[in-house]
Amino acid sequence: MNTSSVHPASPRESLGVLLGLVRAEVVRAMEAEIADKGLDLRFNQFLILKRLAMLGPMSATELARAVELDGGAMTRQLDQLERKGYLRRCPHEQDRRALRIELTEDGDALWQQLTSCNDRVLAAAQRSLDKTEREQLHAYLERVLRALRDKD
Repeated sequence: MNTSSVHPASPRESLGVLLGLVRAEVVRAMEAEIADKGLDLRFNQFLILKRLAMLGPMSATELARAVELDGGAMTRQLDQLERKGYLRRCPHEQDRRALRIELTEDGDALWQQLTSCNDRVLAAAQRSLDKTEREQLHAYLERVLRALRDKD
């Protein structure tokens, strides 16, 4: 039996572990940037604000899907952000039973503040890559994501 296929010679992390470690470092760095601004905001709340700022109002279900949270966790995050005045739940224009989540003026102003934090963290994460490598990394990750989402 060829043991090199069981125990690779290189101690490199698997793709899954590596992606998880990169995400954890981005989360840590982003939360540190947010804390440096004196804001009481967690990474998931940052993601919610970012999605609403980038994509506009949406239902809680759409938002939960966009930030990869389950319904219960999404409700808790929305309640906290609403109490802080950063978002509001509004009746849906076409469906009386549904609500749309949207940023308030304070939420939009907060997002404007957080944009620089986001830019700094992502720039730091890619500082050892040149422009071509950054573009390639992005393209590779998009392809990996599409492959994982493609069920055919």
